[in-house]
Amino acid sequence: MKNITIYSTTRCPYCIKAKALFDRKNLSYEEIDVTGDDEARSELIKKANGLRTVPQIFIGDKHVGGCDDIYLLDSKGELDKLIEE
Repeated sequence: MKNITIYSTTRCPYCIKAKALFDRKNLSYEEIDVTGDDEARSELIKKANGLRTVPQIFIGDKHVGGCDDIYLLDSKGELDKLIEE
């Protein structure tokens, strides 16, 4: 199974919703909170090709986007496949 990484902030409702999906699916993930952490925010921007919004989600080395993106992948049955590849 591939590692899941979520860049988030403490009060972001979309971050909470994204993590809730992984929790419901019993999937573990690494959360990197960029709240007030300029170094972590810079890392996020670099990894996400200039995107600054959160959440930004990575499965393995692949950037899959934000909350709406993972819910769309899940509704198509593609999220589990991506994680298991």
